[in-house]
Amino acid sequence: MDTKAFKRSLQHSENYHRKGFGHQVEVATQLQSEYQSNLIGEIRNNNYSLTRGNVTIQLAQAFGFCWGVERAVAMAYETRKHFPTERIWITNEIIHNPSVNQRMREMDVKFIPVDAGKKDFSVVETGDVVILPAFGASVQEMQLLHEKNCKIVDTTCPWVSKVWNTVEKHKKGDYTSIIHGKYNHEETVATSSFAGKYLIVRNIEQAEYVTAYILNGGNRDEFMAKFAKACSTGFDPDQDLVRVGIANQTTMLKGETEQIGKMFEHTMMKKYGPLELNQHFQSFNTICDATQERQDAMLNLVEHPLDLMVVIGGFNSSNTTHLQEIAVERGITSYHIDSVERIKPGNSIEHRQLNGELQVTDNWLPEGKIVVGITSGASTPDKVVEDVIEKIFELQGIASVA
Repeated sequence: MDTKAFKRSLQHSENYHRKGFGHQVEVATQLQSEYQSNLIGEIRNNNYSLTRGNVTIQLAQAFGFCWGVERAVAMAYETRKHFPTERIWITNEIIHNPSVNQRMREMDVKFIPVDAGKKDFSVVETGDVVILPAFGASVQEMQLLHEKNCKIVDTTCPWVSKVWNTVEKHKKGDYTSIIHGKYNHEETVATSSFAGKYLIVRNIEQAEYVTAYILNGGNRDEFMAKFAKACSTGFDPDQDLVRVGIANQTTMLKGETEQIGKMFEHTMMKKYGPLELNQHFQSFNTICDATQERQDAMLNLVEHPLDLMVVIGGFNSSNTTHLQEIAVERGITSYHIDSVERIKPGNSIEHRQLNGELQVTDNWLPEGKIVVGITSGASTPDKVVEDVIEKIFELQGIASVA
């Protein structure tokens, strides 16, 4: 399938919408009332710090809703206003935040059901409105919806679209796309659908395994078993790793993506020589600005003397998990929660560990004078951050000044 030609054709269809519907002002007011926070504005204006009683809150200087997420949510709200009576579906969560997705349900926006790990599009009927979320949808899903004659509202973040353009360039030059990401993450599923030959590497360890195979060969069966769910159909490591290009899931750690790119560049240079490098390696900058800014702000925040760190964001939010990794790697006591409801009575907290398991920790908030670092993922509204901060004050017996 010529995915580039299909996307171009889809974008010229009268059923395809990538811009708003003229309700921007009305929606902006609604979003501000539902998701913005006066308290967070106050903390920002006070050099990202707030002290009440014995508690000092240190906010990261970049956190929460990014432009792409805010745009996607605004478009979803506009869609509901523009199509007040039509059935509206979303192919995935609009963003990785439980409160925002619950708000979609309250607006009678439905989610495509998933049965045994597979989406059931049979519920979508001709003429229905379907929203593609911020991290995109696979080209196969777009084609199916187009054939059903649905009205498609595409909220895909432009940074994600930039990665799709990159893998299209790899395909055109017969390069295999090495995608740094999680093979089952919705964004990577979408990106790989636009690629030709591809291999998805999760981390440095997997990248080292692949580069060693390129240089020295290895056990092909072992390789294929290791990447069985993370490569294109018919992938052959002995044939398809001669020419490679680098791409990434936009929410991965910037430093790790850069390191993986350098590893493949050095590997191809070592194997084929510097004069032949461009024939065997391609790299374009596809690191998302917003992800980078939040990671850089977190790196700066953990340099402060902190007693503990609270990272707020959806448990399936990749960019939030990477913020948590930064705290864990530095040995800072930290808790990843997705909402204030995770803070339980009696000074206990239910939080997600890096291995994905939920854990309940008692007496998590120390008594006495403490400094608490706070950050949130790119899909987290300021209002959710405010609720967590106010809960921390409440646990320490500090009355709200609101």
